[in-house]
Amino acid sequence: MKAAVYRRYGAPDVLRIEDVARPVPGDNEILVRIHATTVCAGDVRFRKADPFFLRFLNGLSRPRKINILGMEFSGQVESAGRNVKRFAKSDAVFGSAGLKFGTYAEYACVADGPAIEAKPASASYEEAAAIPFGGISALHYLRRANIRAGQNVLVYGASGSVGTFAVQLAKHFGARVTGVCSGANLELVKSLGADELVDYTKQDFSKAGRVYDIVFDTMGASGFRRSLRSLKRGGFYVFAASGLLTATIGSAWASLTGRAKLVGGMARIKPGDLLFLMQLIEAGKIGAVIDRRYPLEQIAEAHRYVETGRKKGNVVITIG
Repeated sequence: MKAAVYRRYGAPDVLRIEDVARPVPGDNEILVRIHATTVCAGDVRFRKADPFFLRFLNGLSRPRKINILGMEFSGQVESAGRNVKRFAKSDAVFGSAGLKFGTYAEYACVADGPAIEAKPASASYEEAAAIPFGGISALHYLRRANIRAGQNVLVYGASGSVGTFAVQLAKHFGARVTGVCSGANLELVKSLGADELVDYTKQDFSKAGRVYDIVFDTMGASGFRRSLRSLKRGGFYVFAASGLLTATIGSAWASLTGRAKLVGGMARIKPGDLLFLMQLIEAGKIGAVIDRRYPLEQIAEAHRYVETGRKKGNVVITIG
């Protein structure tokens, strides 16, 4: 089968298309014929081994455990292990391979569990592939921040893969949402339901005098001190990006004094999460935003575009 393989860490050009053996599913796994995948933050970080500690997970000098990236996927079931009862050959599915990766390929094995569900009938394969990372991350962090109807929520980086879902889900939960993004993306974020908009290239959200119950930083760029200025006492500061250590140190004081509560760490898929998102998509209440589509053969170009920091929502890779 064809796959995008990387044998060393570095720039996007380390990704090369190669012929590799098709994987064989274990007893509790499903072999999926991949129709679409994405370039998400985890793919970029593992490709570059940035931050450095990722080398301890995948090889100090070069990638050893994981050579095929890709976390999100949509496709059709090719075969299933003997213990799998939920799916049969040709079923349309979507989900996340998580840190096992492997979806930059024509076929991938994924574990039968909460990270795979039937594809929403109303969504294309490309749209379905763009749901798990952003959708699950936004849902995980908003729930941990105890989001409730009537609250004021600020989403920093509202036009990214996590941000676009955070805006839509916060509105679904009944919050009043302020979206922070560049001027070029204001209309997009408004179309997703944001009540207020801030162009970070022209305005400092922390000087507007507004106070929020939740400040959700999807990029690691809101600034801990600036966010505290805009957060009501005892509110939640959601930090879903790199640089968490700095925020964690700063939050020690905030937590001790009751000034704020920090929500961070890795987002995890719980049973029912993908089904919940699928139902909202089927009801037309939320949807995936796709910026660009690339064929697998242009995977390096797709990574280069993502690294510009200008993508809106998701960058999708089509396969086959």
